[in-house]
Amino acid sequence: MSTNAAAPHPSRTRTTAGRRRHRVVVDTSALARRIGGRLKAARLRAGLTQQQLAEGRYTKAYVSALENGLVKPSMAALDFLAERLGVPASSLISDEAPAWTRLEADLRLAAGRWLEAADGYRTLLAASPEPAVRADVLVGLAEALIRLDQPSEAVGAASEAADLFTRLGRPADAARATYWLAGAQYELENSAEARNLLTSILAAVRAGLAIEPRFHLRVLMALATVEARDGNHAAALGYLEEVRALESTLDDRRRATFLYDLALSYRETGDLEAAIRTGHQSLALFRGLEAEAETAVLENDLALSFLVLPNLERAAEHAASARRRFERLGDERMLAHVTDTEARIALAGGDQARALDLAERALALAKRTSNEKATVDALATRARALVALGRPQEANEAFERAADLARAGARPGRLREVLGEWADLLAQIGDHRRAYEISREALQAG
Repeated sequence: MSTNAAAPHPSRTRTTAGRRRHRVVVDTSALARRIGGRLKAARLRAGLTQQQLAEGRYTKAYVSALENGLVKPSMAALDFLAERLGVPASSLISDEAPAWTRLEADLRLAAGRWLEAADGYRTLLAASPEPAVRADVLVGLAEALIRLDQPSEAVGAASEAADLFTRLGRPADAARATYWLAGAQYELENSAEARNLLTSILAAVRAGLAIEPRFHLRVLMALATVEARDGNHAAALGYLEEVRALESTLDDRRRATFLYDLALSYRETGDLEAAIRTGHQSLALFRGLEAEAETAVLENDLALSFLVLPNLERAAEHAASARRRFERLGDERMLAHVTDTEARIALAGGDQARALDLAERALALAKRTSNEKATVDALATRARALVALGRPQEANEAFERAADLARAGARPGRLREVLGEWADLLAQIGDHRRAYEISREALQAG
């Protein structure tokens, strides 16, 4: 039933004191929906639940009604909610077209629809917005590109945003842009540069830079991840302990994210049991929050951890759960990763034919969604399945394609893995000269 069913139609009339007069009714439902959409986007960016936003004056049901455009807020309500969100009330009610377009991009980013968000941000940038707006849009684009596994492009967006914010005298926002620049450098395996950028942010925070507390924790977690990947486990543990001391300040969503990052750090250090234990704690929180996308990503990561143990039954359970969630979300990009995980599980279980079929399906999904990382992974899995099936020449071609893509993507770590396996295959089929060349390239990659 329409939410506006009880509202009188503009042409409806009534009789008063024997005279017929027109009652003019202004339909504000579209405005209410726009305000509600902006309110939801701001709340998601702030990492608050509806209950937390309402706390102290309103109810969760009222905030839900606002976000769904069922009611229009009073100015008193807008002022209260805007203050809680740390945004000007005008940003929630402005009817300028660019703000609505920006809202749409922000909502897609918050919902994990990275490709749509990136398209939206690029559209905004094409309109040549003024510097402050451009900087904000560039930060959103940088995050979306990193999520899309396109760190090379993210570097340019984040760098420009940081420079713009610095010139505008907005150091906290410059730090936020620098964080995503560090993330891009990390994905490009430029650990030293990522570390330098993150430590500069941390030094500024410790020197008194006014910044949102949860962002401080994200910087610490990022530093722990960088140190863990480089084998500096004592330094990584130091950052993690600092985060744990501040964990009580986190809401459920932030705590779930913290535990997820902690699980990844444990996996980087090779402590799979700790990774699985912490991952399940994070999973319980995400499930409680009904955060489908985050839950599905974590399910896939847990499947990979169980695969390494190996515990193929538990790996298959988590992969199947991740698949169901991503299918409900219609997220083909992430389905490419899950399908590759399923292919690896099948291969580890000795079902080479099923592994090859799943790898082919993962490859098709990865290509359809322009997912470079999933394409490399699927090609490598396909090659392993072909080796197991006794089809070395086809496996050789698959490894060569995977290596070419890994080189183009400037991913030395992934390239080393592919080259190492490819060299082993070449040696097995008697091409020792080529195997030696590939092995040397693998050693030099970095």
